Amino acid sequence: MLVLALDTSTPAVTAGVVELGPDGATTRAERVTVDPRAHGELLTPHVLESVDQAGTTLRGLDAVVCGSGPGPFTGLRAGLATAASLGQALEIPVYPVCGLDAIAAEAAVDDTLLVVTDARRREVYWAAYDANRQRLAGPAVSLPVDVDTHGARHVAGHGVQVYPDAFTLPAVEPLYPSPRGLVLAAAAELRSGAEPAPLTAVYLRRPDAQEPHRPKRVLA
Repeated sequence: MLVLALDTSTPAVTAGVVELGPDGATTRAERVTVDPRAHGELLTPHVLESVDQAGTTLRGLDAVVCGSGPGPFTGLRAGLATAASLGQALEIPVYPVCGLDAIAAEAAVDDTLLVVTDARRREVYWAAYDANRQRLAGPAVSLPVDVDTHGARHVAGHGVQVYPDAFTLPAVEPLYPSPRGLVLAAAAELRSGAEPAPLTAVYLRRPDAQEPHRPKRVLA
């Protein structure tokens, strides 16, 4: 099964083609650029380059997996809109995946794990996992000092680089969700052919933009 994996929930613009078999997942091609302001510009070129390098075509894909967050509004919407459009045009299923789960799925340690990514505003998105990568808590957003590690012995995700003083656990790769990690996080659903969950963005906090209030009256 050939799966196109996308993620724009972090500063990394990520796309890749992963071959999912009965016993594992192999990355056929990937394109990743760390640029928090270029999700909209780079994602589609990354998709096309990955598909070409993988030696297939868009019509040769069997499914799409897309990081659904948590993440900032603008970047996250670029990935979700692209995934939804491709799924509809190619008539293939699109599976949403928590980006923190994708990092955990590929973390280079067989132990309890905390995953943290930068949420801006001096906050982090985080989730805690047991040794089998079952989520114990999260996803949540909070100040770094308020994160509950749930006894994790290692930490992954680029939030460690942003707030190195807040997370003193041994750090492991990866920093960002990879195409393979995204597919691994959705592997059970992909293999079973289960109906995908709704492609809904996970923001964890209200958007900055608000509807304007009615103007105040200045005349009696």
